[in-house]
Amino acid sequence: MREVDQVISRRLDSGVPLIGQVSRYIIAAGGKRLRPALLLLTSGALGYHGEQRFNLAAVVEFIHTATLLHDDVVDESVLRRGNATANETFGNPASVLVGDFLYSRAFQMMVDAQDMRVMQVLADATNVIAEGEVLQLMNMHNASLDEAGYLQVIRSKTAKLFEASARVGAILAGSTTEMENACAEYGQALGTAFQVIDDVLDYTGDAAVMGKNVGDDLREGKATLPLIAAMRRGTSSEGAIVRTAIETGGVAMLEQVVNIVKSTGALEVAQVAATQEAQLAIAAARKLPSCPHTECLIELATQLLGRQH
Repeated sequence: MREVDQVISRRLDSGVPLIGQVSRYIIAAGGKRLRPALLLLTSGALGYHGEQRFNLAAVVEFIHTATLLHDDVVDESVLRRGNATANETFGNPASVLVGDFLYSRAFQMMVDAQDMRVMQVLADATNVIAEGEVLQLMNMHNASLDEAGYLQVIRSKTAKLFEASARVGAILAGSTTEMENACAEYGQALGTAFQVIDDVLDYTGDAAVMGKNVGDDLREGKATLPLIAAMRRGTSSEGAIVRTAIETGGVAMLEQVVNIVKSTGALEVAQVAATQEAQLAIAAARKLPSCPHTECLIELATQLLGRQH
């Protein structure tokens, strides 16, 4: 990861000072670097130790960072990773344009790999993520969204880059189709579990620990799994309160909604869904060669369920 950070720092250089300033602001804020870690772990598990793994790990972090910059503008977020968002600090225009720079820089770096399969996987993933963002936008304040629709959004918006990161690790290693697919299955399941837990934390987490405001999803009108389960399991009056909160983005009703989410067992429903995805990830990882890298992948999926931020 130190090698990856060096690549990130080097490739953020630009003749335009504001680009480096905004990029470094968000990257230095202390992200989990999960997507680069997946690429490093899967390539290591399958025996690839070449320099390209550092370059492509930086690529997936740039793609992820670009989505964060654009997300925070769309969601009008003011807090991320415990700091003011880039759009809050530098303004929306700078955040959008620097996000564009990071996307284009990522594609420049992809070319360095001189591997059309790698480019195809990352280009397809970037496109699917954009589709997921638009799908989520269309579903804002939609209280009729069901679990299948919710999963479609998070598998596109969040899990796809996890999947692509793990798959690229296998491609770099020149793995069989079977191994590549196992890595992709691991990434998609892990990414899905990660997002479900993230949505649970929006109602149970500590803002100081999470680095974002509790109730942000509700304010943005996102019908996440805890809310979908609460509407399904609650009384008609409880369902009506949650529905109204989603449709209006009613943070004034946050306390009521949190109580309903907790009392109806909706958090447990979401936790079970996340556990099932984590178990799918572990099963996929067990198809990889037995080694410390694979054990790390299994441990990552296990620990993910207990995360607090």
